[in-house]
Amino acid sequence: MDRSAGVTLDKASAENFPVAPFFLPAAWRDDLMAVYGFARLVDDAGDGDLADPAGAARLLGVAEPPPVTPSAQPGPPGPAEVAFRLALLDGLERDLDRVFETALHPGAAEAPRHPLMRGLVPLVDRHALTPEPFRRLIEANRVDQTTARYATYRDLIGYCTLSADPVGRLVLAIAGVATPERIELSDAVCSGLQVVEHLQDVAEDLARGRIYLPAEDLARFGVTEAELAAPVASGPVRELVAHEVERARTLLDRGAPLVGTVRGRLRLLLAGFTAGGYAALAAIEDAGYDVLAQQTKPDKRRLAAKAAAIFAKGR
Repeated sequence: MDRSAGVTLDKASAENFPVAPFFLPAAWRDDLMAVYGFARLVDDAGDGDLADPAGAARLLGVAEPPPVTPSAQPGPPGPAEVAFRLALLDGLERDLDRVFETALHPGAAEAPRHPLMRGLVPLVDRHALTPEPFRRLIEANRVDQTTARYATYRDLIGYCTLSADPVGRLVLAIAGVATPERIELSDAVCSGLQVVEHLQDVAEDLARGRIYLPAEDLARFGVTEAELAAPVASGPVRELVAHEVERARTLLDRGAPLVGTVRGRLRLLLAGFTAGGYAALAAIEDAGYDVLAQQTKPDKRRLAAKAAAIFAKGR
């Protein structure tokens, strides 16, 4: 695997919850890291955070990037950078087509060009996965290039169906336990985790020109965009964040019974995912709902205790 792919996978350690914890069978860990590698690669392409954008472009047959990328300048990306990101996402979707063609017709199809995409071929074949959840993750990043504000909470949750829910569905498919009932619960957990991440990243997202706090809620609490750019959260910003924290907790509460529908190490994994969301919310509360002064991170001991409790209760 090349250096840039390794850099992408290294980001797993910064997530709110373990991506592929040690207690899982080695095959599961490999499969989950392959899914994570894909999702992180797509996100980095959409955010302008690739370690080697020019190298990725060459691999995928995309024109070279513009001379200045958003990682080197504040604010939203310019038109040339947006066009480059969209071209990269199109290139990744073409490479996704190669993944499924190779899985269906080994030896007769062109192999995926990017090393992280090649890592998907064995699990697609082993678990009979479909392209839809992968395509949704790519589409979420296309949306990020054209949509920087969300009018309503419903609009934001609609975005989460693209950006977060597919990951949970892939985990269930890899484990061989996907059912309509479990998918519905998983979607609630994943959307909740996405809302939590948006709350943690308010300042970072604003630096990229994006606001994931619904405009209707900004208006309700009298919060201006200028207040979101302040070094410390004002009273109205804290009230707004507290409101969104409760919404995220409601989603997690709705989906947490998913844990009780499975057994063994999968139950522990799902408990860990869910506990990561609750622990992140607790960290935001501990900070007095000030998500601007610093990026809040869940306490590992609290996360472990919450995971144990969810594992035992099954919710």
